[in-house]
Amino acid sequence: MAEITIKEVFDKKTWEDFLCMRPEANFLQSWQWGEFHKNLGNTIKRVGLYDKSKLAGVMLSIVEDAKRGRFLTVPGGPIISWEDSRMTKAFAREAKQQAKESNCVFVRVRPQLESNKLTKDLFEKNGFINAPMHLHAELTSQLDITKKEEELLSNMRKTTRYEIRHAQSLGVKITTTRDPENIRKFYDLQISTSKRQKFVPFSFDFLYKQFKSFAMENKALLFTASFEDVILAQAFVIFYANEAVYHYGASASEGRKYPGAYLIQWEAIREAKKRGIKRYNFWGVAPPNQQNHRFYGISLFKRGFGGQDFQYLHAQDLIISYPRYFVNYLVEYSRKIFRRL
Repeated sequence: MAEITIKEVFDKKTWEDFLCMRPEANFLQSWQWGEFHKNLGNTIKRVGLYDKSKLAGVMLSIVEDAKRGRFLTVPGGPIISWEDSRMTKAFAREAKQQAKESNCVFVRVRPQLESNKLTKDLFEKNGFINAPMHLHAELTSQLDITKKEEELLSNMRKTTRYEIRHAQSLGVKITTTRDPENIRKFYDLQISTSKRQKFVPFSFDFLYKQFKSFAMENKALLFTASFEDVILAQAFVIFYANEAVYHYGASASEGRKYPGAYLIQWEAIREAKKRGIKRYNFWGVAPPNQQNHRFYGISLFKRGFGGQDFQYLHAQDLIISYPRYFVNYLVEYSRKIFRRL
């Protein structure tokens, strides 16, 4: 059988056309995600995996600097045919080579694969181990939105359906924008939310550049729920290929009185349906049996819309420098315990 060859991809249309043909395509491997990281100052590389002369897979990789050591990430990818051993071996070789060239301590991958024995064994055979930390959401709640609106509403938790209709009857207003300048309000709201819910907020620069990368391509919207000109909640939603993702959210204390967050999600689902998107991903949720988890409340909210849990394979690490990786492992493991992640 012919070997898989690897070449850099510099053409946006080639990259996006390939991804849009794949059902597992996700924004983390999109052209826009690469541009976002370039704007942050990170080094990125887009490579195509070719079977003979045909593009058969793509991999966006990102070099990230941290005090604990530089590392290479492949988020939500690569997008390849995992049943083809030639592809998996070529991917592992390429990731290792890129990491060495960039003086990285390790490679971290969170692929678009369901977590099971087969996928775990696949990565183990290629030299990977379980990472001490996650890389993007792993346990997610995903909703099939190809059904009619009436059916989607009937499949929701009774409380969720009530809150949507209650918000509508109160006159809660939902607005959307693609203007990156509006991220300032979202950032401020996120800061107050993080103080209440005790999580580490993202920087303004991080949120602004990320939203701009997608919004300028009409692939992101900022939803705002307000009542009598008071902001109740906001949501940063990405629309990419077959999936819409509730990526970030924030709420005001007034949001406890008025169910604006519920109506935001319903309007985001309706917008996704208008775009012909097939699934709505509520992103990360806590395990359903962990009622003491700090994200149990928001997870209960997300699951109320009737989606199904989907567990992606846990982040996998390919070690390049064992001594330096050991230091990184201790730092990340300690951080995981401290933040109760």
